[in-house]
Formats: sequence, C-alpha cells, structure tokens
Amino acid sequence: MPCELCGRECKGGREAIIDGAKMFVCPDCLRYAEGGTEQPAAPYSSPTPKPHQPLFRRTQKPERDIYKDRGMEKELVANWNHLIEDARKKKGLTREELGFRIGERTVTIAKLENGDLRPSDHTTAKLEKELGIKLLEDVKAVPLTPQTKASGGYTLGDFLKTDK
Repeated sequence: MPCELCGRECKGGREAIIDGAKMFVCPDCLRYAEGGTEQPAAPYSSPTPKPHQPLFRRTQKPERDIYKDRGMEKELVANWNHLIEDARKKKGLTREELGFRIGERTVTIAKLENGDLRPSDHTTAKLEKELGIKLLEDVKAVPLTPQTKASGGYTLGDFLKTDK
C-alpha cells in the first residue's frame, strides 16, 4: 500500500495523525506525525459547536434624513455661473480682484464663471457675501406618491418614444 504522504510503496506502514488528519504513512514519514511518533487514531467525533459571539455589537440606529443633518435643504440656483459673472462685472471687479477678495485663485473664478467648476458651500457663502447675490435656493419637496396610470404605474416603455 502506498504512503499517503510521500507516495512511495511501503511495507510496515502505520496510521498516524499528521496536521490533524489521520493518514497511512511509511516508517520514514512517521517522523512528521504529531508528537513525532505513531499515535493511535481517535474515533471521529463532531466538534462541539461554539456559541456565536460577534466581534462587535451592532446597534440599530434610528433612520434619519441625511440631507437635513448635513444642511442640504438648499441647492444652487439654475444659472449660478452667470449670476457670479454678472455680479462681478456690475461691481467693476476683475476675476483676479474677486479671487483676491474671497481667497480663491483667478483660475478658480474663471472655472466657476464658465460653469466648469461647481463651488463648494464655503466658496458659495464667500461669493454671496462679496457680490451681494443669492446662489442658493430652498430644495423643493418632491411628492413620494407615484403618478400612476390605471394599470398601477409607469413602465419604462411609457417614457420611450415609439414610431407608430
């Protein structure tokens, strides 16, 4: 019979426990057995289940409106970039002068006016104060009840235009 560890044909092999597995090994591989010598194989018994203990306890937090918590009741007006540019020109300021007054680079002011860069809340507050304009408006509530058809709701096909 071959050794289950090295694969050589062996005479006088024995059963031993190697790395927790019961194996038939040759006398040379017997040295790898647990304890270094032959061990009688214990009858198999299923391990006793351990009670599940999580590493940390997760508590259920009450749901909250993240938009209100983060001050997101307001949003930028639709034409914010044109408002910034028009207000700057009415005050007779260059982009460089406006940037200096609010602590922003000239390139940033140019990108804001072109609509390439959306202002942060901090920058929006500085622009509103310096230029005397309102860039933020209240968020309008969106009704959560669906506008349904008689069949029970809109489908994707209702929004696609078809040629008939």
